[in-house]
Amino acid sequence: MSDPLFDEDDEANTPLTEEERDQLIPTYITLRRELNEAEQINISSAMKRLSARKRDVINDQFLRDLHKRMFDQVWRWAGTYRTTPRNIGIEAYRIPTEVRQLVDDVRFQVEHETYPPDEIAVRFSHRLVSVHPFPNGNGRHSRLAADLLAVQLGQRHFSWGRINLVDPGETRKAYITALRSADQHDIQALMAFARS
Repeated sequence: MSDPLFDEDDEANTPLTEEERDQLIPTYITLRRELNEAEQINISSAMKRLSARKRDVINDQFLRDLHKRMFDQVWRWAGTYRTTPRNIGIEAYRIPTEVRQLVDDVRFQVEHETYPPDEIAVRFSHRLVSVHPFPNGNGRHSRLAADLLAVQLGQRHFSWGRINLVDPGETRKAYITALRSADQHDIQALMAFARS
């Protein structure tokens, strides 16, 4: 079965530029599943380091540091905002301003209890992934950030369908459908998916 490393698929992976691809750190990686495995090991390590600390998730520097921790053993650009266009997300030059605005908005929502804690965290994840600040890993980053925010707000981590959402499948399709509903300002499906 073929497993080309940088083949594009319209649902699971953000296409990388040639320059971004050249920033891959492990030299042994030649297949997509090897990349997914290396990234998951890196993310698991980051999660262990994060679990023992109190943190302020609603902070743009923390969000960059979180992405770096999640992918620093795999990508040299980990934790660095993208500078190239994507088929999703906003224009690259707007990323720093939009992330700061998101952080300010979520701080306001928390302070004024605009929504219940779960909804604040899910809305945070959705908006962060829609900005698409990094070359890759945006979905995993936004979900982990939402988990950390939920805990900061006194809630449990989300389950996000209880499966790896990187690999194509029915759970991934349900997640994409929920994201698209949220894009149309209906957050209920994404909230339900986050706790499924």
